[in-house]
Amino acid sequence: MTTVTDTEQPGTQPRQRTFTWDDPVEGAATGAGLSGAEFFAGIADGTIAPPPILRALDFDGVSFGDGRAVFRLTPREFHYNTLGGVHGGVFATLLDSACGCAVHTKLPAGVFYTSLDLSVKFLRPVTVATGPITAEGNVVHFGRRTALAEARITDDAGKVYATATSSCLVLRPE
Repeated sequence: MTTVTDTEQPGTQPRQRTFTWDDPVEGAATGAGLSGAEFFAGIADGTIAPPPILRALDFDGVSFGDGRAVFRLTPREFHYNTLGGVHGGVFATLLDSACGCAVHTKLPAGVFYTSLDLSVKFLRPVTVATGPITAEGNVVHFGRRTALAEARITDDAGKVYATATSSCLVLRPE
């Protein structure tokens, strides 16, 4: 079970954020015997705990389908860089998650993947005032050894804030 406590209120010092997470090895072990579609269905229905990175950065898996993954984040102060906007690493993590999980949804049981690369284009800054943002990833190509996915981060009005492409290596048992 994950718990997040946050005292991020303007004018109060110091800010504080704590969170807990479930054992990620247990989730990975459960997922090893499932197809990607079954794994994400388990996360969606709560029978499989989400990975700790979701709690660490406070974003949610919204939906998962065949070759598609969607995550949502509401920007908060703890996402900020020294310039007063959401750090590019948060964008990169959301986009990497959307691309990788889109590929993962297409995997049969016993087949795994790893990211080979991630190319991110930052188009405009995000702040708390931006409101919720969504990262949607889609598989462009799914082959025997590699997969290619693309993702974009948009706000509720559809404005694009960042895009990415990712190549993944598909690891099949020999």
